[in-house]
Amino acid sequence: QVQLVESGGGLVQAGGSLRLSCAASGRTFSNYAMGWFRQAPGKEREFVAAISRTGGSTYYADSVKGRFTISKDNAKNMMYLQMNSLKPEDTAVYYCAASEAMGVRTSQIAYKYWGQGTQVSVSS
Repeated sequence: QVQLVESGGGLVQAGGSLRLSCAASGRTFSNYAMGWFRQAPGKEREFVAAISRTGGSTYYADSVKGRFTISKDNAKNMMYLQMNSLKPEDTAVYYCAASEAMGVRTSQIAYKYWGQGTQVSVSS
């Protein structure tokens, strides 16, 4: 069992930055690939970014590529999402998730553990 808690969300103006954090507890964090997903009002939850167990491989949705950076600190049991050049369309609840799979995974079905989410709101 892995418990995940997100933090760092908030309200920011377009063009601004936020850094989301995901704190993990329970089993060995380095055994899990991790991902960030988001759900905007009235929309399906969608993939944002993923990182491999060691942090050596990452993958991004086209909509955030070049603006967001995912990272993982296995020594601290933490994962981060640095979000720059934020746009109003980035407004959503952001979730971190843990997967027992190897490599990076973009599909939600690959993720077994989920946090409760943190709200990110970007004003125009």
